Amino acid sequence: MSFKTQIQKNLSNVPGWRTNQKLLVIESDDWGSLRMPSLNTFNSLEMQGLDFSSGDAARYNLNDTLASAQDLEALYGVLCKFIDRNGKHPVFTPVSLVANPDFEKIKSSDFQEYFYEPFTTTLKRYNHENAFLLWQQGIQEQLFIPQFHGREHLNVAVWMRALQANDREARLAFEKECWGFHNKHRLGIAYQSAFDLEHITDLRNQENSIKEGLQLFEEIFGYKARFFVPPNGPFNNYLEGVAADAGIRYMSASKMQLESLGEGKRRKVLHWLGQKNKYGQRYITRNCFFEPSMQGPDWISDCLQDILTAFRWGKPAIISSHRVNYIGGLNEKNRTNGLLQLHLLLENIVKKWPDVEFMSSDKLGDLINTA
Repeated sequence: MSFKTQIQKNLSNVPGWRTNQKLLVIESDDWGSLRMPSLNTFNSLEMQGLDFSSGDAARYNLNDTLASAQDLEALYGVLCKFIDRNGKHPVFTPVSLVANPDFEKIKSSDFQEYFYEPFTTTLKRYNHENAFLLWQQGIQEQLFIPQFHGREHLNVAVWMRALQANDREARLAFEKECWGFHNKHRLGIAYQSAFDLEHITDLRNQENSIKEGLQLFEEIFGYKARFFVPPNGPFNNYLEGVAADAGIRYMSASKMQLESLGEGKRRKVLHWLGQKNKYGQRYITRNCFFEPSMQGPDWISDCLQDILTAFRWGKPAIISSHRVNYIGGLNEKNRTNGLLQLHLLLENIVKKWPDVEFMSSDKLGDLINTA
């Protein structure tokens, strides 16, 4: 980590809520989303000219798919090896998508209507029905506490317009139940960016998506989501009020948000940990990063430095670590490496900070609210 980066990270931890406790949260995005159905899908579509290998997307398309029972068992096995000062295990906050497109129904409508299916239905279609039992076990054992990432990891309006226009790449990927390629849609809106705005009129569809997604979340998990992390960042803040009305008390946001306004326009909005918006929601901002499926830095060393910086400024260490790091269905070595790196990270954490306290994102929000 360069000296300039260290300075920037220190400065970004100055504003906001503080605590003398050494709190550590692990937020993990994308659970429930289909992403890459199979390596056969990847290879077939690449041969037809679709781009799955540009930039950071390559690691997702080569490694990220539905979590199996084996993936979750292996993750829990690592988490159960460690305890904090209170005798609690590390806990993941899997920021989850509760639905995926219903490709058959969309095609039957000649691409004129959008339909979705609960992610539990997707699990069954891909022979992972046993995986949801592991989700429930993780909740019961306080190892894996889902919160809300959206109804699906998909910009429905943009994708449907491409399908209706008979866009070649969108149609080819659709036939393989896939949408996560590097698309070349105008205004740079990725299909993965569920709440980016091509047109301001798309807000109504996004509003319905949040309402329906949160209702489905409660039906699936048996409790209301209280924390919301919009996928890929772009988001119009009008939707915070929609989420607040449906029970969301805590919002995730980057410290420098580029709010999506439609027609290619963005607005910069500053956020800090514990900041309250006009709907009474608190912002939870990430300050540590652990992505061992991404080549480049020494993720253990860099994450430990991020944690040290957070604790230095009296901040909880809020780690961003996506699902892709722990999935083995497409590449078993990816899961093996991710879990080994996680084990080493947690081993270093409890050794370096024996007074650390593990916590889920919603519990951190509650603590900030009562301070």
